[in-house]
Amino acid sequence: MAFSKEVRRKKIRNRVRKNIKGTENKPRLSVYRSNKCIYAQLIDDVQGVTIAAVSSRDKDMNIDGLNKTDASVKVGEAIAKKALGKGIEAVSFDRGGYLYHGRVKSLAEGARSGGLKF
Repeated sequence: MAFSKEVRRKKIRNRVRKNIKGTENKPRLSVYRSNKCIYAQLIDDVQGVTIAAVSSRDKDMNIDGLNKTDASVKVGEAIAKKALGKGIEAVSFDRGGYLYHGRVKSLAEGARSGGLKF
């Protein structure tokens, strides 16, 4: 039986979520990728709150003229800047069931270059 991409991604996502938990000191960096945009959140799973969030749709991102991969790098750098501003240096990376490739990888590399440790 063949699964659709969405069903496959949800299965992977649930499997990853069993092992990755975010705390106040080391939150989970969650990635969501749509066809046009990419979103990143820092989540404290213990209290169930979002600490910080950035997306390529934010007005202050200045991604006009960039391709989606370069925009992902900028989103990664922006989430790293917000995290460091809140005193967070280390995160658990949650790729959300997506392959660590392309835009997801670019976001992670942008966050690393911004100063976050995975």
